[in-house]
Amino acid sequence: MKKSTKVMIKKHGWRVDRAIHNYIYFVFYYPYVKVVLVFLGLLKYLTWFKPLKSVGDFVFNRYHAKVLSVSDTQKIFTLNEDVRVISEQNKRVVPFKYATKILFKEPEYIAVMDCPCKKSCNVRGDINSCIAVGKDLSTFWLEHCQHYNARKITQEEAFNIIKRFRKTGHITQVFMKVATGGSTGLICNCHPDSCVSLIASKITKKIDSNLSQSAQSGYSVVHDVKKCKTCGTCADICPVDVIEVRDVVWTYNKDECLGCELCVEHCPNGALSLYQDPDKLLPLDLDMIKERFV
Repeated sequence: MKKSTKVMIKKHGWRVDRAIHNYIYFVFYYPYVKVVLVFLGLLKYLTWFKPLKSVGDFVFNRYHAKVLSVSDTQKIFTLNEDVRVISEQNKRVVPFKYATKILFKEPEYIAVMDCPCKKSCNVRGDINSCIAVGKDLSTFWLEHCQHYNARKITQEEAFNIIKRFRKTGHITQVFMKVATGGSTGLICNCHPDSCVSLIASKITKKIDSNLSQSAQSGYSVVHDVKKCKTCGTCADICPVDVIEVRDVVWTYNKDECLGCELCVEHCPNGALSLYQDPDKLLPLDLDMIKERFV
């Protein structure tokens, strides 16, 4: 048995079922996600069946994501110390019942491998975009996931991957899953057309408008009317269609905005900016979390 497998089993303790799930999830990442994608293809025809809300609650409380801004992502990829925050306060950042631990152990040890969502959706080109932060998970990938082109990278290389994918409309999300220890070690570059979590949220919102697998970043957008040329670039790049430009009028649905910051980055006139919204969740800002929660 490989060393990283022993570390994984030890992490789960007596919950052997979770250890097995953890192993299958990453070693068979592509077929695992492919099956989920097929299920979602069927689910979109059953949104009228309201009891499915209970299924959505069950799944999303155990596997979900938190949207990250660029600055909050950069703080993760410049981290040089362990962060361990296990508290009920975490739910102010990650509003789910389970899998809310904010843990980064040996964060300078990073690996990247092919994204199963992109692979399942037959995305052409570069799909090497799933990033593991921390020695335990990174080592597991390097020892078990060479068939998904797993490789060790630096913090700088990881952040450059993030920036490269954001140029093509990918938002940054950190994922938590009960079966992988409920911690924040997996960061991916997610596109609304090929990300299983974003596709799942779009479908389940038709069952219940409050069901979402992606927690908002905690930020909203400020619009500078004087700088805006109503070119529509922000509306085109928005992954959840909360910005609309029609007849030179700019409109914005703040409540549904993920706060992903793509519109801010892509605005050619600098007319948009982010602010921490007191009406929303707290951001996964490590400086703020260490100050308030630790």
